[in-house]
Amino acid sequence: MPGITPLRRPRYAGRLLTAALAAGALTFGATAHSAPGPAADSDRARPAAAATSPFTGLPAEPAPVLAVKVDNHRGARPHTGLDRADIVVVEQVEGGLGRLIGVYASDVPDAVGPVRSARDYNVEQLRMFDRPALAYSGAAEGVEEVIRNSPLYALSHDTFPAAYYRDAEGEAPHNLYVRPADVLAEAPDASLSDDIGFRFADDAPEDGEPTTTAGVEYPAFRADFTWSAEEERWLASFDGAPAETADGGRLGGRTVVIQEVEMRPSDVNPATPYIETVGEGSATVLRGGRAYETTWQRPDATSGTAFVRPDGERMRFDRGQVWIVYKEA
Repeated sequence: MPGITPLRRPRYAGRLLTAALAAGALTFGATAHSAPGPAADSDRARPAAAATSPFTGLPAEPAPVLAVKVDNHRGARPHTGLDRADIVVVEQVEGGLGRLIGVYASDVPDAVGPVRSARDYNVEQLRMFDRPALAYSGAAEGVEEVIRNSPLYALSHDTFPAAYYRDAEGEAPHNLYVRPADVLAEAPDASLSDDIGFRFADDAPEDGEPTTTAGVEYPAFRADFTWSAEEERWLASFDGAPAETADGGRLGGRTVVIQEVEMRPSDVNPATPYIETVGEGSATVLRGGRAYETTWQRPDATSGTAFVRPDGERMRFDRGQVWIVYKEA
């Protein structure tokens, strides 16, 4: 669509900005016409501009990005640490099952899981974060080679077992968990959180279709989202049951994006769908009890994804956790 500029960022731009702030090289509140010299009392009293997460729209400093592949087999539920992700992704894998990805930067829990294997399309998908860390349990031989040769900081259970542990009360393979801090310690140059195309605002667009429930069905999995006016978020259900956390909480997001994508057989492992996240297509954005029809646009793997309204304006997400749910176009 005309008027949309590809979302590109200098590599590690967020890290350079943080360093500049720490060194005092940037001063907020000054103008181009400010004269050098002691700050006025009013300037001393003015608070510095708060940093905002590009993933949630909430206050947060730039931080290293970690993606965790999360098991969503019935035997893997309830989940640990998923409620603290900035972004939760729902994807289809072989056999029509559903799997999850938790993306972390603003808030990193002590543990996340259960953890499962990666797919070759995750490389292209996660490049929108530049060079994030990736935690996963392993991958098929050809897929592992693709991931190993990619720019991602790929730290699997096979290559870095010290960051993972098994819950003795769970049943393998659904009992593997990762310590995010240990993975991030091994990825010192992981990219910091930066613009991936999301736009946030306190006020929602005035139109939109009143909606209380929406869902996506795969051959062997279903995800549903029900609007809760009391909690002001979309509560998730998996396979007809409430999606819960290990401590009894309920999973759900302030914004849910149902993104229609092509799913073709993988060139590396034809039994697994390759989800095309570069290109464009339709997307329904759920916010505040309403559904908004948009078009998603991502020019290439190093670009973010823009969600554009029919009038050409960018869709405004609600502030908080965002869910991206892939649906076959």
